[in-house]
Amino acid sequence: MMDLRVRWLTVALALAILASASLLRAEPWTLEHAVETALKNSPDARIARQRIEAAQALTEQASSAWMPQVMLRGGYTETNNAMMAFGAILNQRAFNFGLDFNHPGQIDNLNGTGTVAYNLYSGGRATAGRNAARAGARAAEQDLRATQNQLGVEVVRAYLSIRKAREGVAAVEAGAKAYEAGVAAARARFEAGQMLKADLLSLEVQLAQTRETLSSVRHGAALAARTFLFVLGQEASGESVELAADDPSVARLGVPDFHDYSQRPELLGLQERIRAAEAMVRAARGNRQPTINAFASYQYDQGWKLDSHGDSWMAGVSIDLNVFDGGQTSGKIRKSTAELAQVKEMLRKVTLGIGLEVEQARLAHADAVERLAVTAQAVEQAEESAALSRARFEKGALLTADLIGVESRLIETRMRRVVAGADERLALAELRRALGLTPLAEPSPEM
Repeated sequence: MMDLRVRWLTVALALAILASASLLRAEPWTLEHAVETALKNSPDARIARQRIEAAQALTEQASSAWMPQVMLRGGYTETNNAMMAFGAILNQRAFNFGLDFNHPGQIDNLNGTGTVAYNLYSGGRATAGRNAARAGARAAEQDLRATQNQLGVEVVRAYLSIRKAREGVAAVEAGAKAYEAGVAAARARFEAGQMLKADLLSLEVQLAQTRETLSSVRHGAALAARTFLFVLGQEASGESVELAADDPSVARLGVPDFHDYSQRPELLGLQERIRAAEAMVRAARGNRQPTINAFASYQYDQGWKLDSHGDSWMAGVSIDLNVFDGGQTSGKIRKSTAELAQVKEMLRKVTLGIGLEVEQARLAHADAVERLAVTAQAVEQAEESAALSRARFEKGALLTADLIGVESRLIETRMRRVVAGADERLALAELRRALGLTPLAEPSPEM
């Protein structure tokens, strides 16, 4: 009975292990899932998010100018210094005319002071600083968008590189099988005395070279998988990267119906930096304006030498005006004005560069679409030509050199078709990024 229970427990444990292994098995990667993973785990995206966090912290610091400043101070002193001792005696309300002002004796004092201060006017510097910080935070958000768009294109590139490499492997494998069949037919003809050995050796050499090429493209496919994981911000594991056989998200690399790049995040970010620079100019000019502060404080003093204590308060308004600072304010104004001019020129330069980038991306996509159509037709023609040539070779009506040429052209044509297909998708992703769009369009309600 005990042996039966042990067997059932063993079977149950084995089934649980198999079930957990099937659950832990990684799902095939789709392009959409890959982009989402990269945006979440990539170091570049995380760095951009931390920059937003830092910019928002600066905004909080700038907003503190509208909050009152509350300070508490306390301390205990013991001294025979005439000035300090006399002040402590007065604060403790322990003065009498019998004191020797020159030798008041050893006096102790426990002091506690609370102060509340509030800025009433700072020449616009506080407002300008807050506006600059907010513009900087918005610029950081646009930087994150730009990073995400660029990262999305890199994911598309890595994803398509895997598909391109694996389709290339399939094309070379098909060529190798065709050469193997040709070598088998050539060997049969050679043994029947219908072919020279030199022709058979030529086919065998070509088969060996094709197998060598197959080994290289397989290594390239493995490297493309490692690169894919690197772009996603994941550690390379021993498991192979499995892509979804029918990935609908690849079709979501839709052709944009406009070529307006005014919403490009790089441009929006620079526009926010211009606003920040303008605010810094206003802040620098505010140094020439007066600063008005209101304050109030409460103080308590306790002494044990004289066994006395007392409290007091003070409130008022202070006005500070910088009359002459040796040109420091003028220098700050010139510096901030020059920085504003630099950012404006940078925006102009980036605008021109993006315009060129959009045009290049548009032409590159048009070229990729045309190459894709041409190579698709070329593959059909090459496959038909190869089928006819193989039939003629088996009947002895085609030379070995001609068969080698036909098979080589078929492999080359298939490889060009694979490259053209991947290049068309990648060129479309680059075009969308150039226009400030995410690589994948939002799915339609029907999807």
